[in-house]
Amino acid sequence: MYAYVSGTITLKTPTMVVIESGGVGYELQISLYTYGKIEQLKQVKLWTQLIVREDSHTLFGFHDPEERVLFNYLISVSGIGPNTARLILSGMSPADVESAILTEDEISFKRVKGVGPKTAKRLIIDLKDKLIRAGAGILTIPARPDNTARSEALSALIALGYPSAQAQKAIAGLNARMKDNDDTESWVKAALQELVG
Repeated sequence: MYAYVSGTITLKTPTMVVIESGGVGYELQISLYTYGKIEQLKQVKLWTQLIVREDSHTLFGFHDPEERVLFNYLISVSGIGPNTARLILSGMSPADVESAILTEDEISFKRVKGVGPKTAKRLIIDLKDKLIRAGAGILTIPARPDNTARSEALSALIALGYPSAQAQKAIAGLNARMKDNDDTESWVKAALQELVG
């Protein structure tokens, strides 16, 4: 329903942020990972996920699309709701979460409040193959700090039908020659040249 919210931060805590956009204040629940990325910012663009329950509509915000993808993977696991997924992403970076799943590191998950041994095991069993099929590293590709255009270009390539691993490899190959101020269109065009080679 909502892809992202872009605007001015009017209220910020480690777990919640209010962004004013078009005269409307949007309250987004966030992880400590996202808070760390936006702590010093006034203007932000957060990717969003609306969670609808019988008694509530809650909007979650994410610093980058990769964190949102990982959040949705986590809540697909039986026994892990949105708040537990947010706790996991608060206690571990997206890179650490993905690494723990791929290496079957149950101990890292058991350190998170609300995640017991059974849930940790189920999380790894349910998600390891999904992450491998998506292309290991797709959720936590190394990126230059705050390069939104790069993340948007990756999302665009996947939306165009390129396999996740192939799109990630093309984008990663551009790091050396793209500039920090290159826009999304430039990233996509350059990546497409790489892909059609």
